[in-house]
Amino acid sequence: MLLYFLITCFSFILFIKPLKPLPPWANEMRLLSLWFWKDLSFFSIPELIKNSLSSSYLSLLPFKMSLIKKSLSSKVENFEETGEMSVLDLPELALECILERLPPAALCSTAGVCSSLRERCKSDHLWEKHMNQKWDRIIGPAAYREWQNYLALKTDSNYVKHGKQKGLMRLLALTWPFSWFKPKVDDTSRRRNSLPVDSIMSWYLALETGKVWFPAQVYNRENGHVGFMLSCYDAEVSYDSRTDTFQARYPPHGRRPIAIENGVPWERLRAPPVDTPPHDLHISDCLSELRPGDHIEIQWRRNKEFPYGWWYGIVGHMESCDGNENYCRCHDSDTVVLEFNQYTPGSQWRRATVDRKDHREEGNEADGFYGGIRKLKDEVEISTWKRLWPTEVLE
Repeated sequence: MLLYFLITCFSFILFIKPLKPLPPWANEMRLLSLWFWKDLSFFSIPELIKNSLSSSYLSLLPFKMSLIKKSLSSKVENFEETGEMSVLDLPELALECILERLPPAALCSTAGVCSSLRERCKSDHLWEKHMNQKWDRIIGPAAYREWQNYLALKTDSNYVKHGKQKGLMRLLALTWPFSWFKPKVDDTSRRRNSLPVDSIMSWYLALETGKVWFPAQVYNRENGHVGFMLSCYDAEVSYDSRTDTFQARYPPHGRRPIAIENGVPWERLRAPPVDTPPHDLHISDCLSELRPGDHIEIQWRRNKEFPYGWWYGIVGHMESCDGNENYCRCHDSDTVVLEFNQYTPGSQWRRATVDRKDHREEGNEADGFYGGIRKLKDEVEISTWKRLWPTEVLE
């Protein structure tokens, strides 16, 4: 009876979720308890009580303990001795090919199997492919700088927090026993199991989970508001994996507060094509080569307190030119005509002119201010603007 009481009570304690990692013998005792209950099903409780102190039953315990130890040790033997083969026994090249074909979610799951696979699954060359496939189109140098700033702030915050904790521990240690402050997890083990903050995997997961906001540009901002049709404005965006869309925060326009737009789809985002802040004038380097028919983007803002947006247009002909290619000399003129054909003929927004040789910000408070120009040479960029063309002509 005493043996029955000890085994049942002790096994109950072992099966409770431990506050600290249990020693190896505790796992054996768990298995011993399971074996005991298996045998218990073949006896009635009165018979067990009657035979609990008999030498025949007690003599079985060492034998069963040896079986348990044997089964535990067999699980850690290599495949030559047991006949079983793990994925780590594959040739290095074969294992690498398998990992390269895993999607990001599967790589994260595989990294939790063991320390060896964890190191392999965190490799930058595996995550670089996934990073380029999903994020390359909307991630630019500005987004990378924002990620580095995020890491720096996180490191400084952890350093300050750790310093405060160490100071508190030193203060408490002066009055309370040292044994009360023994760390639960070894710091070396924590560092070994943690993900390097500057790895590509860490950056990918930060983007995927929406932990970081990064700079990008949004076509037709504020859900295609008519006042922003065929434009692209700078914003800070964050990914929402539940809807596979983005949240965008636009910088304030003068006294207008920050505008927030939810549900921005992938096709309305791009990485900034030039590394020019939204309030700075872009230095144009293409003016001398502009000809009628060229596709361009030009900076424009309502007044000098507003940030620039990039607006799509094409290079047009001078009024004195009939558009005949054989006689057109518009490319020799010091004036460049820009046309925004999304607006109706006669609209004040339909045409604008800029100085080819001495171009700087031009405009007024009524018509707005025109800034730098960039020539579009990529067919993908041009087709994107055409895809966003409004269904109706704007006034």
